[in-house]
Amino acid sequence: MKSIYCIAALSLAALSSCGLYSKYERPALEYDVSDLGRNDSTLSPLAALSWREMFADSCLQSWIDRGLERNTDLRVAQLRTEEAAATLRASQLAFLPSASIAAEGSTGHKSASRFTIGPSASWEIDIFGRQRNLRLGAEASFYGAEAYAQAVRTSVVAEIANGYYTLLMLDEQLSISERTLKTWDENIRVLQALKRAGRSNEAAVLQARANRMNVENSALTLRNRIMLQENAVRSLLLDPEADLSRGSLAGQSFPDTLFSGITLAMLSNRPDVRAAEYDLQKSFYDINVARAAFYPSLRLSGNLGWTTTSGSGVANPSQWIANALGSLSAPLFSRGTNEANLRTAKAEFEIASLTFSQKLLDAGIEVNDALSSWQTAVERLILDKKQIVALKGAVHNTRLLMRNSPTNYLEVLTAQQRLLDAELSEANDRYAAIQAVISLYHALGGGER
Repeated sequence: MKSIYCIAALSLAALSSCGLYSKYERPALEYDVSDLGRNDSTLSPLAALSWREMFADSCLQSWIDRGLERNTDLRVAQLRTEEAAATLRASQLAFLPSASIAAEGSTGHKSASRFTIGPSASWEIDIFGRQRNLRLGAEASFYGAEAYAQAVRTSVVAEIANGYYTLLMLDEQLSISERTLKTWDENIRVLQALKRAGRSNEAAVLQARANRMNVENSALTLRNRIMLQENAVRSLLLDPEADLSRGSLAGQSFPDTLFSGITLAMLSNRPDVRAAEYDLQKSFYDINVARAAFYPSLRLSGNLGWTTTSGSGVANPSQWIANALGSLSAPLFSRGTNEANLRTAKAEFEIASLTFSQKLLDAGIEVNDALSSWQTAVERLILDKKQIVALKGAVHNTRLLMRNSPTNYLEVLTAQQRLLDAELSEANDRYAAIQAVISLYHALGGGER
């Protein structure tokens, strides 16, 4: 037994050079992520907001609640987390001794019957960190599974929000088209009256009717797009009979202050980035486990029991048995298995490192793209509003001129068509601004609560 502990002590002295007890540290990156997405505008820290704070529309909140409750991908991710939790629990219990109880009996034609019963226990001493690294790897897998589930949750929230606001945008465009149809009906009546008075002609009336038919055709297309989008949302909610009551595009509001610059900590909050780093951590500890396979393993075992013979009874032992054993086994020849496992673990670590670095880079680019889209949409909305004001004035003035002077009716038709286009464009740009905010919120890892 003393020789076993001597061997163990000598082996422990070599641990400082093999790195079996080293802790994971984030690798140095080839670029400064904090420089990505810098802008002079100010945005509120969206990553700190829950999705309920972000999306205050009560109708949308009810959609998201239903989606999170029913979504298949999210439920699968949650079950994966439970599996990882069970594995982690098993790795934590691996440090404890294992115990069992055994009973056996024998009888013979000439010999006396014999019965033996007693508990036994064994304990693997983790002198080379194998169990420790397995536990740390299991912890990384568990937290990675949690982060992945959160990433799925965030994606579900963003998908439902995008579907909701797409419907609001289509509703708004349909409302504009229906309102414009009424205006064209009025234009046609006016042109018919002017024709009867000899101040216009049939060509003007036919042109106005053709323009009305074009708007009516667009309205039919919008109604079909709304139906298709509603079906897509019902599919997302896994509820073909879902009530899709909703608000209006004009009634939506969001946090209007953003932050300047993007730090590494902000990007690290993204659940998919965290999941990638936890995968990197697990790969790091898998290397330590593979290295530990080259070192001896020390196991202590013992048992205590008694035996009985014929006539003595189980409660009246005829002999007590107790022994303890310490064993030390070391790998000599594994047909290259240990070397292959170590090379594989190192390769997996390099793959995970590249994946993590790419995730961080992609995160910075996504945030930058979302922020740029938001700013562009806001600037377009400012121009849209000014254009609509000008075109409304132009429509009003040309209609007055058409009533009171022989002005060309084409000016009225052109001004009305340009106003319709501008109003539809404003609805689309308002949706683009909302979509950019959702993308920015998603890119920063929000929506987890």
